[in-house]
Amino acid sequence: MTRILLLAALAVVALAAPFFVYPILLMTILCFMVFASSFNLLLGYAGLLCFGHAMFFGTGAYIGGWLMKEGGFSIELAFAATTLAMAALGWVVGLISARRGGIQFAMITLAISQFVYFLLLRAPFTHGEDGLQRIPRSDLFGVIDVSSNLSLYYLILAISVAAIWFFYRIVHSPFGEVLRAIRDNEGRVESLGFVPERFKIVALTLSAGLAGLAGAMKASVYQIATLHDLSFHVSGTIIFMALLGGLGTMAGPMVGAALIVMLNDHLAQFGEWALIIQGTVFLVVILFFRRGLVGELQAFIRRRSAKA
Repeated sequence: MTRILLLAALAVVALAAPFFVYPILLMTILCFMVFASSFNLLLGYAGLLCFGHAMFFGTGAYIGGWLMKEGGFSIELAFAATTLAMAALGWVVGLISARRGGIQFAMITLAISQFVYFLLLRAPFTHGEDGLQRIPRSDLFGVIDVSSNLSLYYLILAISVAAIWFFYRIVHSPFGEVLRAIRDNEGRVESLGFVPERFKIVALTLSAGLAGLAGAMKASVYQIATLHDLSFHVSGTIIFMALLGGLGTMAGPMVGAALIVMLNDHLAQFGEWALIIQGTVFLVVILFFRRGLVGELQAFIRRRSAKA
């Protein structure tokens, strides 16, 4: 009952939010919540640290933007096609890297992301360092106008809720249980007859698809796709978001994403000092909130329940 009331309250807040908060900021938060959830599926549940996760996000932004601007796709078809394309890229990356783990997996994904970065830098359709600009917000289903910030917000909200629900179903399925087992003891899982590499490839495929969807949504929000979206800075930021909220928790990385986006928005006026403040926050979290904010809150609630 408490969970239903909480979800109802969140729904009311989400529906009313654009009338009180700048819709662009809210849509940015939603995009990074989906992006953080995709990263959480890899590191939080499968134990795979990906240093190049921004390649799915940034490439998704370019593909989604190009499909809407040059391909004439409606916005929902562009999002769907981008999700499938990035899932395919994730599958290829998985085939290359799934047999490795730990720092080896992280460095392989970083190397591939740098290759993708320079590939897109040279590709003519990306317009190099200028980026893909003036991306149109094409009509939903070809008939519903979503060009205004308010109408686009509700579309992004609906897609984000569906993506997060999909992520929830993944981690609470038997497949999700196997991923957690691989994270905790891969050798034991292999001794039971499972092939961990196959599960890693599927996890990377699903994670890449969600990240690509987040990138396409961001491109439609800002109507531009740039190489910055593929940079290591973005990959590092998403790691920070996940650690801040709490890896391996459903809501943790989403909370971390929301906090970092709002922090960046409020600290933009301070220039380089914003990076110093972010670093301080990260240091405090590492020293005093090892499980992340949501993880520590859940641990505190469990301790209180045990004592009661």
